[in-house]
Amino acid sequence: MLDTSEIHPLFDGAPDTTRFKKLRKRIIRNTREAIDQYGMVREGDKWLVCLSGGKDSYTLLAALTELQWRGVLPVEILACNLDQGQPGFPATVLPEFLEQRGVPHRIEYADTYSIVKEKIPSTRTFCALCSRLRRGNLYRIAREEGCQAIVLGHHREDIIETFLLNLFHGGKLAAMPPKLLNDVGDLYVHRPLALVAEEDCAAFADALNYPIIPCDLCGSQDGLQRQQIKGMLNEWEKRSPGRKQKILSALMNANPSHLLDSGLFDFAGL
Repeated sequence: MLDTSEIHPLFDGAPDTTRFKKLRKRIIRNTREAIDQYGMVREGDKWLVCLSGGKDSYTLLAALTELQWRGVLPVEILACNLDQGQPGFPATVLPEFLEQRGVPHRIEYADTYSIVKEKIPSTRTFCALCSRLRRGNLYRIAREEGCQAIVLGHHREDIIETFLLNLFHGGKLAAMPPKLLNDVGDLYVHRPLALVAEEDCAAFADALNYPIIPCDLCGSQDGLQRQQIKGMLNEWEKRSPGRKQKILSALMNANPSHLLDSGLFDFAGL
């Protein structure tokens, strides 16, 4: 096991292997790169770090906490779990996990599950309404706690999949921005894992044996467009390794003059 004097308690029980050390360093490096590149830090800010109990949010919390612990992330961190009222949700798992590791946190109960089930037919996907209700509650909590930013665990694949969903189904070039100011203008939304691969999050959470809580709402539905996109991407990556990173690189290297949007480039003025 790793020397506990050199790591934060969130890494307690981590395997003392070269493979894990490289994984951990890669995640921390990619997270710090995204934070710096997209100007997420304002010294003295307070961040509401959203913890769902999935592999991505555990990885997010661990990476941010280590950066803070090492003195390179000068913000206050408050972990937050929103219990949305799904039947059978293990309500004690996250509070116990956070308390044992000394992580400041707030657990909030808001039954959005019943609203989603009432409003959306079982033949349609729940994600859009569920996300909207969750985001509204997180904004409220952030304001109550005096936070300046909401921090989410979306990783590289989430961003690429959203881009392709918008391309194929929405008819627009758009993804998830790593940094966003909300419509009201009082809260930022940060995605520090924007450059981190999903497989790294999975390997990291598995190595540390974090108590994963599956989503039993949208995650239980078959045939979601996002799942189809994910399957396509994974198959493409298997046949041509590196394709996902190339797509992410393309999103970071846009050339408006070689697209067709006259609102982004003054073609008429050429």
